[in-house]
Amino acid sequence: MNHDNYDDSYIRGILNTAKTIAMVGVSANTSRPSYFAFKYLLERGYHMIPVNPGLAGQELLRQKVYGSLADIPEPIDMVDIFRASQYALGIMQEALALKPRPQVIWMQLGVRNEEAAKLAEANGLKVVMNRCPKIEYGRLSSEIAWMGVNTRTISAKKAQLSGRGIQRMGLNRVTMAGGTTDATMRAQKADESGR
Repeated sequence: MNHDNYDDSYIRGILNTAKTIAMVGVSANTSRPSYFAFKYLLERGYHMIPVNPGLAGQELLRQKVYGSLADIPEPIDMVDIFRASQYALGIMQEALALKPRPQVIWMQLGVRNEEAAKLAEANGLKVVMNRCPKIEYGRLSSEIAWMGVNTRTISAKKAQLSGRGIQRMGLNRVTMAGGTTDATMRAQKADESGR
């Protein structure tokens, strides 16, 4: 797979199907990017599991912090690596030892490890490198368009309010680059049937 460019449908598919995300290297420092990304994804409804050996046993945004992936007592859909590139292979090997295995290995902005990516793909996992799921979610949902950023995502539909009365954009949108997705088609059919 070409890890320099990803189709919007590939990224959207991951963000639509991953429900439980373990973020390795998350920080409790509120000014760190890992804290922002963790909080953002948690607020979007993902079950976020913080992994940081220095914070193990504590809570971060009401989520128990674990020292390693192996310590997490539940299945993980995606491992989000917020560590330097040289640590990605070791984290990847730890992820492969999990039962069941996660479906996705996501390496944050600036994190690339070709060896880890090849190992993951050889074992049937999807891989994303040098991208941030927070940024990709914001781009694909058009949330960052509120700030004037061209997301290449178009929709005339008004965003639905979340259960807390907050406007949240969904990932079920048409993009100029990626076309429609299964989720978009399901949403359109639901709208047409009056649900």
